[in-house]
Amino acid sequence: MVLNFILAATVGAKAYAPGEFKTWASQGRWYGVYLVSGAPAAVAVLWVAIRMAGRDFGEYLALNWPTGGEIVRALAITTIFMSIEGVVLSKMSTGGYQSDPTLIVGSAGGLLVWLIGGSIAGPLMEEFVVRGFLFRGWSESFLGPVGAIILTSAVWALNHTQYDWFGRSIIFAFGLVLGHLRWSSNSTWTTVVAHSACNILISVTLGRYV
Repeated sequence: MVLNFILAATVGAKAYAPGEFKTWASQGRWYGVYLVSGAPAAVAVLWVAIRMAGRDFGEYLALNWPTGGEIVRALAITTIFMSIEGVVLSKMSTGGYQSDPTLIVGSAGGLLVWLIGGSIAGPLMEEFVVRGFLFRGWSESFLGPVGAIILTSAVWALNHTQYDWFGRSIIFAFGLVLGHLRWSSNSTWTTVVAHSACNILISVTLGRYV
């Protein structure tokens, strides 16, 4: 509904065929709007669920701000992971992260919305849900922290349906890295920072910024 309103206000209130609407909706600027507008709703649902369980929101999601050393360590590990990933992908003829020609931002404003959505709102929402909410619940079950890291990584990877199975395997591996950072630092903010840094680098390769 929000996207329909924005489209009408921006390009006129004409009717769009399903194929046309899909093309518009998949463009980078609108995808950024979707992520930015969806993040508060996702956080609100988490807040209600956690409060209904009688737990403190910040404590349950491990919203403890990491130390400078932990941030540096997280960024260093992320850099190493992405460097190894780059070497692996350079040896592959297909698979992994692939350029998406529909991610057109159209203007500097569209690029800004895309970057905010993909590199701030998206990582924050995903980390609060996956490494925050799901990790907390599963790590306190019979799975323990290690089982929770593996399971949250699998769920996170399978959710990225825009990639092929090789791409999802890379995301699963990065999920293991993020899970380790969450566990070792006892902070979901650590994974938000690492995830955001990763997405900033990836974002510049996915679309046609015209």
